[in-house]
Amino acid sequence: MSRNASRIGWVESVIILVLCILALVTAYPFIYVASMSLSDPKAVIELKVWLWPKGFSLEAYSLIFENSRIWVSYYNTIWYTVVGTALNIFLTLTFAYPLSRKDFSARGIFMILLAVTMFFNGGLITNFLLIQKLGLYNTRWAIVLPGAMGAMNVIMARVFFQTSIPDSLTEAAKIDGATDIKILTRIVLPLSLPIISVVAIFSSVGYWNNYFNAMIYLIDKNLQPLQIYLMEVLIQNNVDITSEYSSFSQREELASQLKYCIIMVSIIPIMCFYPILQKYFVKGAMIGALKE
Repeated sequence: MSRNASRIGWVESVIILVLCILALVTAYPFIYVASMSLSDPKAVIELKVWLWPKGFSLEAYSLIFENSRIWVSYYNTIWYTVVGTALNIFLTLTFAYPLSRKDFSARGIFMILLAVTMFFNGGLITNFLLIQKLGLYNTRWAIVLPGAMGAMNVIMARVFFQTSIPDSLTEAAKIDGATDIKILTRIVLPLSLPIISVVAIFSSVGYWNNYFNAMIYLIDKNLQPLQIYLMEVLIQNNVDITSEYSSFSQREELASQLKYCIIMVSIIPIMCFYPILQKYFVKGAMIGALKE
């Protein structure tokens, strides 16, 4: 008995050690970027920072918050995330609820049509021509509408309704004279906060990080999200904020540090939002594992 207990304790210690190492490896890139954004610009360009900040400077952050394009891009990203998430929740729930009802005779046909979208895609050129023909090119709706409803989210919501909302509850409401819309809005939705949270998290993270559609469909810089500006700075090395500095060495130092500051500015909001609702990811994963 004591030998088995010591073996279990040894195994648990190894698991804890491995998890600690994985946590450090995962956290290190974020700590490194945060330290680079707060360090002295000379230490940044000389790559003296490897964990904690070397010196302290907020000049790069000051330049970012004085730049009007950052704020325009920030507003666009928030707009796409809020509007896109609200639309995604509405379409997902109103599409999934009828599919969960056994008395809906056409649910098999709609499930097949939904499943087809998971295996076949029109491709980039077809999607571009579709957006152009619909008159959505270079408008905000070109970012929101293509991702307005995801097949996987609909399946998760349908499974949630089937497993969490008993048929006897909706039947009792019907006997009392409630319509289908009233049952959905007054009974089903208040009991569906976990799946609403899961869809909101998946959708908001997707819209926040989405840059490809904006790169394809938006040519107006006043409509482009923050991720496009981040891509210009990191990949194209286009740091126009430092143009007011006459010293070339100072521009180079700040340009190097600005990349890390912009990364921090772009990820902090979603990092604040994520821990609040992260517990629902577990439920979402469990719901997604069921296929009925």
